[in-house]
Amino acid sequence: MAIHAMIDLETLDTKPSCQILSMGCVKFNPLTNDEPNSELYIKPDIDQQDKLGRTTSDSTIEWWSKQDPKAMEEAFSEDGRMNLQMMLEQLNKWLVGVDVIWGHGYGFDITILEDLYRNMDTPIPWQFWQIKDSRTLLSACKVDPRKAMQSDLHNALADAYFQAKSVQVAYKELGILR
Repeated sequence: MAIHAMIDLETLDTKPSCQILSMGCVKFNPLTNDEPNSELYIKPDIDQQDKLGRTTSDSTIEWWSKQDPKAMEEAFSEDGRMNLQMMLEQLNKWLVGVDVIWGHGYGFDITILEDLYRNMDTPIPWQFWQIKDSRTLLSACKVDPRKAMQSDLHNALADAYFQAKSVQVAYKELGILR
């Protein structure tokens, strides 16, 4: 049985070089309705990312200003920020045994993490063929399953959870058996 993981990022830009505000990850089985598990939530050090030249954009910061104040406060809070090397080490350990890694959209979550790994001169712990895009999968459904269930938008851990649950719904709706 393959182990699947969903990774979601909240960021300060949409480029691969962007600064990451938070990362939420869950493991799940897309073939069942079992709850996603093995949560990982990390808020990486912003000052360290700034020193590395990781980017921000005015349009993304403006977008954040229009989001739920609770989500914005959590994303921008300095509480619990982690050194980047420690973040990547924790993610690497968490990914041990994972066969399939999902991000929500081609060229976003996973691409940003790959850019950070390169920026930190650290080997990327997955192969290109392990990566899947939930946005593309969900677009094949009659209705985006997230619309019926998601709350707590723009909290990386909550987003990862609901994206994983949506993949489960999509697998069932589309008759995917493996």
